[in-house]
Amino acid sequence: MTHEEKHFNGSEIVRDIVIGMSDGLTVPFALAAGLTGAAQGNTIIVTAGLAEIVAGSIAMGLGGYLAGKTEIDHYDSELKREYYEVEVFPDKERDEVREVFREYGLSEESQTLIVEELAKDKDKWVNFMMRYELGLEKPDINRARQSALTIGVSYIVGGIVPLSPYFPLFTSNARDGFIYSCIITAICLFIFGYFKTKSNLN
Repeated sequence: MTHEEKHFNGSEIVRDIVIGMSDGLTVPFALAAGLTGAAQGNTIIVTAGLAEIVAGSIAMGLGGYLAGKTEIDHYDSELKREYYEVEVFPDKERDEVREVFREYGLSEESQTLIVEELAKDKDKWVNFMMRYELGLEKPDINRARQSALTIGVSYIVGGIVPLSPYFPLFTSNARDGFIYSCIITAICLFIFGYFKTKSNLN
């Protein structure tokens, strides 16, 4: 019998969907609910809701892009610093590698052997320090664009849910739209939370 380990590899995508959907479900709902008592009909609520969804998706997408760009810039900055330290302070960097393996209980002889082998390849040495000393993984260069797109689209999808009951196709007055919006939004938030919990457990 073979053992196959299954790991969830879409954590970044799920995180972006969570960010976009959670705000998309709540912000347009709050706006529509606030306008329900003041608006004479559904047209104003739908128009204002769609405008908010467009503006919100752009703002959220831009925030996701800037966050992804910052992550890439931070990694590049730390990478340059590690190359500099390996070049200028090799003994200090060797001691830091030893400290990593010392925490795993390796003997002094094993630590020295591994350090000397690792130091023969500067790129591998730096990559080791980035991962195990700083805890940084090399980000995808397309991460910023993907994050912006995922968050923006998720916000739109989430925003349409609480706004859809106000469309003339479903209801003719704001009061009924509000009731149905509450029900649909509550159900979607429950389902969304369930799948979010499942993805964290797997």
